[in-house]
Amino acid sequence: MTGTAARRRGRPPRAESADTRDRILAAAREEFSERGYEKSTVRGIAKAAGVDAALVHHYFGTKEQVFAAAVEVAVAPVLDGPDAVADAPLEQVGERLTRFMFGVWENPTTRMPLLAIVRSAVNNETAAAVFRRLVAAQLLSRIAARLDVPDAELRAQLAAAQLVGTAMLRYVIKVEPLASADVEQIVARLAPVVQGHLTGP
Repeated sequence: MTGTAARRRGRPPRAESADTRDRILAAAREEFSERGYEKSTVRGIAKAAGVDAALVHHYFGTKEQVFAAAVEVAVAPVLDGPDAVADAPLEQVGERLTRFMFGVWENPTTRMPLLAIVRSAVNNETAAAVFRRLVAAQLLSRIAARLDVPDAELRAQLAAAQLVGTAMLRYVIKVEPLASADVEQIVARLAPVVQGHLTGP
């Protein structure tokens, strides 16, 4: 057996690892988007990525862990939200956060992977739980930490619900006229509501 043949059956060289992981994650997002969480399989993801199923297990483990990794990559731009408002005065956080979130959704590069993950999370409780844990731990808790009020966590969740609900109607369900409205008009109307949840009475 040649060294090349042996290497193909084992772990890939380190130089190929990042590319292989990215390929698997890209394939996973496509599978979850097109087939949903329940109908997607590790074997199907592996086939789409052009690798053996054992390699998917090696890098990520179970299907739930593959989904969690795909979620983390897809929502990474959204999870930067707290950093985007870190230097903003508290009274400007609502506008800054709303503008940041819709900037992520308006960008096709960040919107498409996010849409794929959200569709799976909406249709499956396991997928929803993975999505929920990540968003709660890395987004909502960090926003709540900025609020010096007893119900900070609830306020952060209500603000997120306002943003996520609007994004769902605009980008996923595509309800008109919201789907075609100018994003600046949406930000102008939504930001005060988000601010009210965060710092209002």
